[in-house]
Amino acid sequence: MPRKRFILAGGGTGGHIYPAIAIASGLKRDFSDADIVFVGTDRGLEKDLVPKAGFNLKKIRVKGFQRKLSLDTLSSIKEMFLGGLDSVKILRQIKPDLVIGTGGYVAGPVIFFASVMGIPTIIHEQNVKPGITNRFLSNFVDRVAISFQDSVKYFPKNKTVLTGNPVRPEIAGGNRIKALREYGLKPDVPVVLCFGGSQGAARLNDAMIYVIEKVMRTKMFQVILVTGQRHYMNFSQLLENKGINTDALGHIKLKPYIYDMQDAYAAADLVIARAGAISISEITLCGKPAILIPFPNAAGHHQDYNALFLKKNGAALVIEDKDLTGERLLKTIESIVLDKNKLSSMAAASRKLSQPDALEKILSEIKKLIG
Repeated sequence: MPRKRFILAGGGTGGHIYPAIAIASGLKRDFSDADIVFVGTDRGLEKDLVPKAGFNLKKIRVKGFQRKLSLDTLSSIKEMFLGGLDSVKILRQIKPDLVIGTGGYVAGPVIFFASVMGIPTIIHEQNVKPGITNRFLSNFVDRVAISFQDSVKYFPKNKTVLTGNPVRPEIAGGNRIKALREYGLKPDVPVVLCFGGSQGAARLNDAMIYVIEKVMRTKMFQVILVTGQRHYMNFSQLLENKGINTDALGHIKLKPYIYDMQDAYAAADLVIARAGAISISEITLCGKPAILIPFPNAAGHHQDYNALFLKKNGAALVIEDKDLTGERLLKTIESIVLDKNKLSSMAAASRKLSQPDALEKILSEIKKLIG
C-alpha cells in the first residue's frame, strides 16, 4: 500500500490546535508510515505546540479580518491572496491524500484550494456555533465533523456527521482516592475545581477571593483554584494581605498551573470554568457538573452557545461575565454542592453529553474518504 500523506490546517488558539494534534496522533497510530504535515502561521499557538508534539509545521501568510472596515482590511485581503498562493504551493509539493481543517482563518485558503484541486477534504468544528471560516468551507468540503448535535443546523445535512471533540483520553483516567490524597483533601467533603484556561482568568480569580474568604470559615466545601501562572503571585499577595494562609487552612489549594489535569478532574465534584470547546469536552468526558462563565469577547460569542448547550441539557449553570460577583458565585456553588441529588443529576447529564470515542469516529470518516 502506498504511503498516505495528510495535511492538517488549523491554528490561532489551542481550541483549534489540540484537536488537530489529537487527530494527527491517531493517524500516526493507524498509518504508521504516513507523512503528516501541519499548516499554520507565525502568529498562532501552533508555532510552538505543533513542533512540541513532534509534527512538521509549514507556515503560510494569512491573517484574520477585523470586524470593522479599516486600513487593516486591505492588509488582510493582501495576506489572504498571499496565503492562497502559499497554500497551492504546499498542496502541489506534498500531494496529500486528504486535507483536514480544524478551524481558524489559516484553514480557509488551505481547505478551499484543496477542494478546488479535487483533494478529499474534511473539517472539524469544535464549538456549538461554528466560526465563519468553517461555515464558508462547509460548502466545498467532502465531510463536516461536528462536536455537538446543535451544530447540525449550520451545515449541509448530507455531509455532516456528529463525532464529538477529540481530547486526550487520559484526561478521564484519574483516580479519585489517589488524587484526593495527593492534594491533601478529605474524601467526605465536596471539592470545587476552578480554572480559567491555560492563561488563567482574572475575573474568575477576583470572584474566588470572596468564595475563599467565606469557605475558609465554614469549610462546607474544599477548593482547588488554578489561577494561571501570570496571576499567581498577585493573587497570593491579595490573600496574604487579607491574612489568609491557604497552606495552613488545608482545604483550599492554590495552584499557578496544573499539568496533570486528570487528577484535578478526578478529585472534583464541581468545576467552575470558562466555556471554551476544550474545557467543555473535558468536563463532559469526566462527567462533571459545571458552573460556566463564558468569555464575553470570544469570537462570535461561541462560548455563550457552548455554555447554553450544557445548561439546557442539565449539565451546567451559567453566570454571564457581567453578572459575576463573589456573592453570586458562592450562592451558585452552594446550590449545587450542598444538594446531593442535584449534584448527582448534573453529573449524569454531563456524562451523557460526552463523546469518548470522538477520535475513532473522525478517523473512521477519514478512512472512508481515502478509500
